[in-house]
This record gives sequence, C-alpha cells and structure tokens, in this order.
Amino acid sequence: MATPVILVLDADPPPRLGRLTGRVRVRHADARTLAAQLPQADVLLVWDFTSDAVRDAWPGGGPRPGWVHTASAGVDRLLCPELAASSTVVTNARGVFELPIAEYVAGLVLAFAKDLPGTLALQREHRWRHRETRRLAGSRAVVVGAGPVGREIMRLLHGLGVRVALVGRTARRSIHGVEDLDRLAAGADWVISAAPLTEATRGMFDARFFGLLQPSAYFVNVGRGQLTVEDDLAEALRRRWIAGAALDVFQHEPLDPSSPLWDVPGLLVSPHMSGDTAGWRDRLGEQFVSMYERWATGESLPNVVDIQRGYVPSRDIPL
Repeated sequence: MATPVILVLDADPPPRLGRLTGRVRVRHADARTLAAQLPQADVLLVWDFTSDAVRDAWPGGGPRPGWVHTASAGVDRLLCPELAASSTVVTNARGVFELPIAEYVAGLVLAFAKDLPGTLALQREHRWRHRETRRLAGSRAVVVGAGPVGREIMRLLHGLGVRVALVGRTARRSIHGVEDLDRLAAGADWVISAAPLTEATRGMFDARFFGLLQPSAYFVNVGRGQLTVEDDLAEALRRRWIAGAALDVFQHEPLDPSSPLWDVPGLLVSPHMSGDTAGWRDRLGEQFVSMYERWATGESLPNVVDIQRGYVPSRDIPL
C-alpha cells in the first residue's frame, strides 16, 4: 500500500506533525504550486486559512484529495462549486477557538460597560474625571450564531449575570430563529455577531439593522468581516445611533493603515486575534494529527462541514 500523501498549504510557522513521521509523506505548497500538487495528495491540510488558493486551484483537472481539513473555524475561503459537488470530506478546527473567542467577547463587554477605553484615554491626558459606569448584571445580550462559538459566548456572559438570547438559522429548543432577531436586537444592550459567512448572512448587519438598536447598545463582531457593512456601522457610530462597537474581523484583512475605520469614534479595532491564545498553533497541529489517525483507520471524522450550509451543523443540546 502506498504511503499516504499529506499536502500542506503552508503558512509560517509550519504545523508540527511529528507523530506522523515515517507514516506519511508530507509535501508543501503555496498558492502558486497548489494546483499542480493536488492530484497527488490524499489529504489537504489548509494551514494557511487566510488564503483563497484552494478555491482557485480546486477546479483544475485530475484527482482530488478525499479529505480537506482547514485549520480555522470558517470555511468560506476554500469552498467553491467544484468542491461542493465532489465527494471530498471537508472538516474544520471546531473545538480550538471557542473558549478564547468567548473570553475575548466577555472582556470587550466588560471593558465597554466599565468604560475602560475612556479611563485609558483620560489617563493619557492626565485628567481626573469621575464618572458612573454601567452595571453588567441584568443587561440583555443577543448572540447571533448558534454554533459552538456562540454557545460559549452565551455561557460566559450568563456567568456575568447577562440575560442572553441565542439566535440561529432556524428556531429550535432554547434557540431563536432569525425571524426573531430584529425584535430581540431592538431591546438589547449588547449584540454579538458570531455567525458563519453564508449568502444568507453576508451584509446582514447594515444601516437598517443598526437603526433598530437602542442608542445605548454596543455591537461586537467576531464572526466574519463580510457580515457587517462597515460603512453603515461607521455612520451609525458617527451619528450616535449606538453607543459603541468592536470589530475583530474585517471585509479586507489586514486593515489598511489608511482605512477610515481606525478613527471612527466609539469603534475598537483589533487585528483578528480573538481566538489566538498562546499555543494555538500547537493545538491546531495536535487536532489535525488526532483526526488523521482516525481517518487512517477508517473511523468517522469529527467536525464535518455541511458543504451546502457552509458550516458544521450543531446538535440541539441543552444550553
């Protein structure tokens, strides 16, 4: 039996696959060489999950890997009609980023409630200005995205005394459907976007949506940059339709130094870092090796993406 070939779409630093030494042949590709190497690969590891190279290379001729794993939660950058129509199994890195992202969101909510940005600004100016801040317990949050990230955000915010409504694609036990979003958002203090990018969610947070929110509300996006119409959010902040916002994801990354978003009043900009805690790359590598060992013995894989939906379906578990 031929030694299986794992093709890695590289990013720096490369993945640590030491446990597979001698059991597989590991080959490396970049955007320029990926198409030529795909026909020889049994497995494709998309380590550079910021690249569009898979979507560009997949439609070419020849065999294709039977399994594609992306070292990210989102799969929107690699899906294409040809991949969707194939028998290839696609998996993602579900299980690695949920808690760090939820911690990041909880930190943002606390920072906004207690006006830490204002305190830091006053400190830089050497100004002593006493003021009152908001009580977090008893406030209302809407988390958009009922997958594992959204559920973990809800769990941590519950621990802070926040009353949380979780909104998913369809209504089910303990989860609201999208038809309830406008009503829930209109009464929310915090709106958290943790949804996947699909044709249904692209641009869902726009001027109409921000116009529904209370002037005291805050908006946070840790899902995908394309969920938010950035110009509309900037205008809502300038007009003080809402109290503030935080974006960790953007339509174009990295955010250009000349982007006006850097200077929008009330907007906190972070460089797509909400899920990246110390050692996260090692955890991604360990996850892939464990999944490969299951794949090599014919076991079913976890984290299988529904290609038509564009994400891993979540079970209706108690919340």
